[in-house]
Amino acid sequence: MSSLRLEKITPRNVDAACELSVRPDQGHLVEPVARSLAEAYAWGEVAWPRLVHDGDELVGFLMGFFHIPWREDTPTDLRSGLWRLNIAAERQGRGYGRFAVLSVAEEARRRGETRIYATWEPGDDGPEGFYLRLGFRVNGERSGGETVGELDLEY
Repeated sequence: MSSLRLEKITPRNVDAACELSVRPDQGHLVEPVARSLAEAYAWGEVAWPRLVHDGDELVGFLMGFFHIPWREDTPTDLRSGLWRLNIAAERQGRGYGRFAVLSVAEEARRRGETRIYATWEPGDDGPEGFYLRLGFRVNGERSGGETVGELDLEY
């Protein structure tokens, strides 16, 4: 795991990023990378898309968000966290997702944040167990039908 690193999206790697896909049974749980990159373009000031590499191999994609308006009715409620996480189908279960989430947490700390958020589809086939094992707690909120979890960042 010492060769794990994040890489910015560039013209050189964007095609490989868009080809990355999760397992077929997970397709309903996460957006394709191409859609995430379109949203990153539209939300340029708050989106933080990165590729996850193990050495020279592309193994995943993450997109963090920083200081995004969380609710339209409360414009001062700005939050940061994990927007998207896609780990390549054949590379799951090896700690890459954990590395990705912890990388977003590290960037959030660097930006002065004390908490990050993530959302996920409810249900037994979703990623809730993964997030709970990382220390997220369900906070009782819903966002677009998804469960909202939060993780306090320790200093």
